[in-house]
Amino acid sequence: MSYKRWFERHGKKHAAVMRKLTHLSDKSVIAYFRYDNMRLHEPDFCPLYAEGKKCHEMENLNCYLCACPNFRFDDEGFEEIEGKSLKSYCAVDSKEGSRFVTDDAIHQDCSGCTIPHCEAYIEKHFNRDWFEIIKAVSPQ
Repeated sequence: MSYKRWFERHGKKHAAVMRKLTHLSDKSVIAYFRYDNMRLHEPDFCPLYAEGKKCHEMENLNCYLCACPNFRFDDEGFEEIEGKSLKSYCAVDSKEGSRFVTDDAIHQDCSGCTIPHCEAYIEKHFNRDWFEIIKAVSPQ
C-alpha cells in the first residue's frame, strides 16, 4: 500500500472515531485513544490490535497521532541518493529514528521514536481534525 493511500484511509478511520466522541472534552478524547481502550473499543483502528501488539513498546502508548506530524513522505520520492529514491524522512531528524534501505528506496523507520505517542506531545499539538495536525506530512 502506498503512503498516500494509508494516510487517506487512516484519516477516515480517525474521523469516524472522532464523530463518536463529540460529547467529550479534548482531554477525554486524548484519554480515549490510549492503546488499551482503543484495542478494546476500536479493534479495526489498527491491525496490530488483533494481535495484541503495539507499534512502539512503551507503557502509556497513545494512538491519537498514529502518524507523526514530523513524518514526511512522497510516494514518487523526494530525491535520489546513491541510486535509491528517498520516499520518507523525519522533518526533525529524531535521534530515535533511523532509515530502512531497500534495493531501490530509502524509508524513515520510526519504530524507535515514541514522541508522538506521549500524551503531553498530543496535548501540545491537539486538534480534533487529525488531518489539520499532520497536514505537512504529504506533499499536496
